[in-house]
Amino acid sequence: MGASFTLGDFQPQAEQKLAGMARSYIECMYVPPMEPTMSRQIIHTDHAPAAIGPYSQAVRSGNTVYFSGQIPLDPATGALVEGDIAVQARRAFDNLKAVAEAAGGSLAHVVRLGLYLTDLGQFAAVNAVMQEYFTAPFPARSTVEVSGLPKGAVFEVDAVMVLDQ
Repeated sequence: MGASFTLGDFQPQAEQKLAGMARSYIECMYVPPMEPTMSRQIIHTDHAPAAIGPYSQAVRSGNTVYFSGQIPLDPATGALVEGDIAVQARRAFDNLKAVAEAAGGSLAHVVRLGLYLTDLGQFAAVNAVMQEYFTAPFPARSTVEVSGLPKGAVFEVDAVMVLDQ
């Protein structure tokens, strides 16, 4: 008659075969890590203050431009402008506008603003200035009271802008 076998006779070979198949499958599925393909364009203009630290005035990725905070520095001198919060807010918005234009857009392309004030009691004055620069439909906005800002400023603004092209 024929030979007789038990399951135990085949177990080592079956385990080896399965382990080899799993290894081959994993090797086929492995995709080596790729370098990031996101392009970044650094935005800079002399019509806004130079960065006072290790950052860019703005960075464009695709159609989106991310602005660093703008405080009320005079672009020509780098000095903080003198005056009340309305004067400081106008200078900061002028700086933001200059960076927006350097990126190929305008304040009309801004979709989000972040406002930082050292005194929320000055909120109404900042709102009035903001309406000099933006019209309806207004960008989304957050407003935060902070304990201090660089160079003793009382106002700072950052933004996100989306370009059409």
